[in-house]
This record gives sequence, structure tokens and C-alpha cells, in this order.
Amino acid sequence: MKTILYLTDFYYQANGRNYYEEDLYITEKLKPHFNVLIGHPHQAISNLEKADVVVFRNTGPIAGYQEYFQEMLKVVKEKNIKTFNSFDGKGDILGKQYLLELTKAGFPVIPTVSNISQLEILGDTDIYVVKLLNGADSIGMEFLTKDQLVAASPSGKIIQPFIDFKYEVSFYFLNEQFQYALYAPDKSKRWKLEEYHPSNDDLIFAEKFINWNGIQHGVTRVDACRKQDGSLLLVELEDLNPFLSIDLLSESKRQNFLDNFIRALKQV
Repeated sequence: MKTILYLTDFYYQANGRNYYEEDLYITEKLKPHFNVLIGHPHQAISNLEKADVVVFRNTGPIAGYQEYFQEMLKVVKEKNIKTFNSFDGKGDILGKQYLLELTKAGFPVIPTVSNISQLEILGDTDIYVVKLLNGADSIGMEFLTKDQLVAASPSGKIIQPFIDFKYEVSFYFLNEQFQYALYAPDKSKRWKLEEYHPSNDDLIFAEKFINWNGIQHGVTRVDACRKQDGSLLLVELEDLNPFLSIDLLSESKRQNFLDNFIRALKQV
């Protein structure tokens, strides 16, 4: 029986989500299949070699312990430690830089720049959204007019146009295989989610980013917004530790995901 080091922060307070409830539930389901050790991400390095696989789950934003996290990545690479997710993604694990890259490459993503000299790329908008380049969980996000933006001349941040979308929808993938989708019908309540039945076009959209990212193994969440014209734009590609919201799934879908999750961990 494999031993898993399950990294999580039970005390992290996330808006609209109870991280600890999800991880307590998942670890209970893993126990019949693995020896499960639970650890805090800030104390991971000294325990990495005590398990066959390190599962990096609801640890909260890494911005608060960026230096320690980078040291952990170094140790993982040097000692060839198996992790889930694998730390080889190009999305949120590296910050918001990928939004700039995807914009330049012409992907269906909210247009993103890093300098006020590039505002013409964002099109016509009255309000701009400014986010930290290495931020997460809406930390440090601002809504500015053009005059306010020019006056602030932000550095180390990304700039996007404010999008008047219909709703947000998230597509969840496990080892590049689609699992389920959830959406927020009330856009003012981001985490009041319901099951969503994606169309073939929706899945083609989401798979573009999964294929581009190409992580070896793990859970990836593709967050998108539905524009008023019906098209989708990428909001975020969460490839480090996406919250799963599995408590909102039907029993059959939840069990199917857990079966696939357990199978994937056994194969790492």
C-alpha cells in the first residue's frame, strides 16, 4: 500500500469555500487505499521523503510563502520526488504570466497586458481590472478608470478590460481527461455553484488550454466566463491546487471522480 503525504492548510480562510471540509472528506476516502499522512505546506520539505507520493491540495495562495515553496520545488526536483499535481504546468503555478503569453498567441482569453503602453490591445473599455502578477484568490485586485490606471502606472501586475459577462463556468480535468463542470448562474456569487452540462464546443474550448499546458499528471481547473455574445474567454488556468467543489456534485459523479482520482494516484 502506497503512502501519501497530503499537504493542506485546514485553517486557510477562503471566500465562499471551506477548504478543510473538502480535504477531510477526500482524505477519508483515500484511507482504504493508501497510508495517508497529512501535513501543512509550510512544513513540507522535511517530510517529502516519508511518502511515495506528495499530494498538493488546498494549501491556499503560495504568495505568502513563495521563498519556501521555491525551495520545496528545488528539493522535489533534486530528489525526484513524485508529486500530484506534477509541478510542470505553465498556468497559475508560475503566476499570471501565462495570460500574457496566451494573449500574444491569440488564444480565447481575457486580453491581458503588463504595461499601460499596451492598452490598445485590450480594446474599448471604461474600467480596467488590475491584478498582482503573482497573486491569487483576488488578493490585491483593483478596478480602475483609464485616468486612475495611467496615474497608478502599475508595475509587477497585469491589466485586463472589465468584462460584462453572463456567468463563470469551471471545467475540471484529471490527467487531461474531462471530469465535470460547475457554473455560477449568479455572477455576483462566484462560489455558489451548480452542476453544468457542457456542450461539445465548451469542451473543445477547455481542452485547448489543457493541451497547451500539458502537465504530466494532476487536477486542472479551467475557469472561463461566458460573454454576452455567448462565447467563452479564459479567466484562469489553475494547475497547482484547484478547489474541487466536489460536495456540489451528484453522488454518482462524485464517486466517479474519486474512483478516477484514486486510480490516478496509484499510477503515479
